[in-house]
Amino acid sequence: LLAVLNLINKDLERLARYVLTRAWRAKDIFDKEGVTDPGKLIPGHRMARLASLFLCGDTSQVDEILPIIQRVVAGNGLDVVKTKDLLSKNMENYDEWAPELDRAVRWVDTAVSPMDAQKPYIEHHCPPLSELPSYQDHFGSIPSAREIYDKLMDKQQLPLDAKVSSMIASCAPYMTLPQIEFVLKARRRPSDWVPDDLRRIRYVYSIKRKVQDISESYGGLSFLPQSFFVSIFLGEATRASLRASRRNDAIAATDPTELPWPANESPGRRASTLTRLRRRRVYAPQPNYLPSDSERGQYGSADQLTEEAYLSPAGRVASQNNMARRARTNSYRAPMDGPSGSSDAGDGRASTYDLGDSLLGPQDVAILLQAGLTSSTKGSTVVQLNQRMLLDLMASQPRNFAVAVLAEIGTPGGQGSPRGLCSALMALLELDQSSFTKFHRIDMHSLLESWLPGLKIPVREDYLAGGRWARQSYYDSLFGVAQSIIEDAEIYSAVKGHIQRVRHHVETDPIPLAKELTAHADSIGIDIDSSNPDLQARPADKLTQAIDYAKERIAAADNQGTLAVADMFKSPNMSVTDLESCVAATELYRAAFEACAEVRKIDKLAFQALWFKDFFRRNYDALMIKSVYDNIVNDVDNVRHWMDALRRGDIVLKRALESLTHSTGGLFGLGGEVNESDGHQTPPGSPFPHVVKAAENILRSPFQGPPGPLEHAKAAEDTFFANPEDRTEQEIIDAIIDALFFVEEEREVLRNDPLTRLLISNPPGEYDFTIVCAFGVITEGEKGAELGAALLRLEKERGVTAIRSDTGNARSFEYNASKIEDAIEQADKLGKPFGLLGYSQGCANALMAESLLLSGSPRQQKMLMSHGKGLVSRQMLFSAANGSMHGPSSNVKVQRLITMAEAGFKYQQGYCSRAFISSVLETLNSAMDSAGFQKFIGGAETFLPDGNRAFWREAQHLPHVPTTVLRGVLEEHTTPESLDMVSNLLTKQSGSPHHDSQVHMYDAVGHPVYTINRNGRVLEKSDMGGAVQRTHHWCIL
Repeated sequence: LLAVLNLINKDLERLARYVLTRAWRAKDIFDKEGVTDPGKLIPGHRMARLASLFLCGDTSQVDEILPIIQRVVAGNGLDVVKTKDLLSKNMENYDEWAPELDRAVRWVDTAVSPMDAQKPYIEHHCPPLSELPSYQDHFGSIPSAREIYDKLMDKQQLPLDAKVSSMIASCAPYMTLPQIEFVLKARRRPSDWVPDDLRRIRYVYSIKRKVQDISESYGGLSFLPQSFFVSIFLGEATRASLRASRRNDAIAATDPTELPWPANESPGRRASTLTRLRRRRVYAPQPNYLPSDSERGQYGSADQLTEEAYLSPAGRVASQNNMARRARTNSYRAPMDGPSGSSDAGDGRASTYDLGDSLLGPQDVAILLQAGLTSSTKGSTVVQLNQRMLLDLMASQPRNFAVAVLAEIGTPGGQGSPRGLCSALMALLELDQSSFTKFHRIDMHSLLESWLPGLKIPVREDYLAGGRWARQSYYDSLFGVAQSIIEDAEIYSAVKGHIQRVRHHVETDPIPLAKELTAHADSIGIDIDSSNPDLQARPADKLTQAIDYAKERIAAADNQGTLAVADMFKSPNMSVTDLESCVAATELYRAAFEACAEVRKIDKLAFQALWFKDFFRRNYDALMIKSVYDNIVNDVDNVRHWMDALRRGDIVLKRALESLTHSTGGLFGLGGEVNESDGHQTPPGSPFPHVVKAAENILRSPFQGPPGPLEHAKAAEDTFFANPEDRTEQEIIDAIIDALFFVEEEREVLRNDPLTRLLISNPPGEYDFTIVCAFGVITEGEKGAELGAALLRLEKERGVTAIRSDTGNARSFEYNASKIEDAIEQADKLGKPFGLLGYSQGCANALMAESLLLSGSPRQQKMLMSHGKGLVSRQMLFSAANGSMHGPSSNVKVQRLITMAEAGFKYQQGYCSRAFISSVLETLNSAMDSAGFQKFIGGAETFLPDGNRAFWREAQHLPHVPTTVLRGVLEEHTTPESLDMVSNLLTKQSGSPHHDSQVHMYDAVGHPVYTINRNGRVLEKSDMGGAVQRTHHWCIL
């Protein structure tokens, strides 16, 4: 290979040989140093040693490399000057490659530096798009999801009205697969439907099943035969779309394409699908394409043009010159029930959004188009024909259909990712059309501009070296186009939500409240739960009596608990089970639990009341402490060792704070807060930079004082939890509170709470409950090991089954939600109530799954709200449902890195041939439009403000399900070395150290923080909270 490169370009061969030699050298160093995985590169001094060995073959450069690494870890970026000096001393031919190395070093500096990005902001009044009046005006006769289900379930003994049948059939391509499945099952009798409509719905259902299989399995050599399979049903689907459209054309009676066959075509020959598409466009009332004189000579006279000379619909659209006329005449077409349905004439009403007549919906076309763009055989005639059929199908539909397809390419599932769409556009604009004659090749730029009036599609050649826009970035320009497409497709998102999602309430409806909180005795009512007997209203007087009784029981228990706590400290060596006052307090608290449970049986929303929520929260935190206490006493897993480590770190930090107090006369604040005594400001590199320095000195210095007693005291401190039998119950509880909880005020509340001191556990026995787990952005799905031992113990001791959702790494909301829905279906089959356990991004995925089920078909809604089972609770661990500043900062950083790389390629153009440049660009296109990259972009969108806002805007959740949260803040002694850099970057990018390395404690809650709407207020009422803990985001791993 090197010899071949030498024939092509000697400089390139030298570079490849150098890189290959260095790669083998790095492998030898890793083998000798025992580096078998990335974790072995940490900490910094080890990384510096490896870098020194790599650069100069010995450890002489460690002292120069270590400060560079420490600067990067502190979140201050790469020291460019020192790095270049280091390379110049230790690299051969540095001067020859100086410009390239300078670009590479600055590129790395950008990659590891904190990046300033727009901070999240609170947006009020965010109703679903389908409820915005500006979009509702375009719905016209398009039925909503609720109207579709109501019509299907109404008078099931009678056939559907012909108009209803046609209405549902016209919407079928825009429905989800579960929707169509329910439609067919709800009306199984063929006599219920107009025959043509039933055939259409069944055909759409079969197509969507095939497309769903393809959506997760495309791109790469392993799917080489896929294009042949696609061509089989794609050709038939295109033909069927034409058949469906003929009856809706206003000019069907006079259109020559309606003739059985042309005059010069034999009756025995049936025209191909492409030919029928071309004829339909030929006779459409729009400017015709006139061949040039040379083309007339090539293809014959105008009246002798064969079918090969016809332009396909996509080609004809691309060739049109009067774009303004097309924008006026084809923005919206008549609705499916006939031309007369359009109301854009003179009555002042908005035109109806035209669904078109394709049997493939925009999402289906987008998936198939993307599968072709990522195919490993783009030069194949079959792949190119498939792409042409899809483009022709798009061209034969209204303009808004093409815009919808492009938006769906951005993120299959619909949140809209400009970066994903930009990558796809780069491949689409360079679409391989080598299998077509020059006459039939489409100018993709003209085609896209005809679909996107007002937008100018950038041409790559203009942005290469020597082009008219060489100083500008091609990627930036195309990214701007992608953003405009996503914005233009917002009306499609509104229509899609209108058809696919059942809205149980409008934004102006009052939120459901506990009956105790309502202004009137009668209930506001919860429409979505009106069929659930568990949630039906009970007599108000009975509820009032139950509430009063529960409050009395809580007050009595607290009074007795206060007396019991006093007895505990009088008799510290006695267990709470041996003290009569403690036993009496425990019985009173259990009576209070039963009284609260009775209140909630009467009113499922009773937990919204402050007294109920406060008692609930107290129990939640107390049970967590009780759980840790049991694990220490029973020596479960490595809990004793871990708790001792946390305690030691806490003691060291406290000593560091004391030493700073004596040496500076005051305490430093958190991450940039000003010292009240001397006005000194803490450097923002670490949450506790000065404290950390003092702590390191304490750890490294010998223990001062007489050798005997203090050494024994230190040893006892180091093994506090290792020997719990030497400690009293209350000493262990105090130590647990100090080691686990971050906020001093919360620690004080927990210390003074009798519920915490009494160590009251749940009653023994098995529980009628199932957990549906949805873990984070990095997971092995159903094969994962997160919380494995704890979940196994739970099943063994409590009979609680945990079902792991088969979610994927860095995948979109929709994909992961579909996997959680599968897990919920398994839980539903067990016939038990279930709760959702989400971790990190899994919290957003679980909430999305709940929202989609609640918005789905009656069968899907039943899984959430069945009597005696269904969803009863949510538990959020380090929730990333409100996003993270890592998202927008990384988004800005990626944009800058791509632009910098593009500028570097332009610099090298003068040294490479055009063929080589084309090959490199094609390789980059293939990488950025690959299936893996697109799926990753879809997952990354969940951390960005736009994707997050779109999720919360459309979501709806059950109001009667309480949500508990676990959130954390890391400190120096709870930060693994592998998280140092990530933590410091987040501190700098967000301006606050109160985070767990991924999410801020203010955002890791059970309700939306930045998107304020009715559903957000419902979730806020259901959020029971949870004390902030001293830990990091990845601790459950």
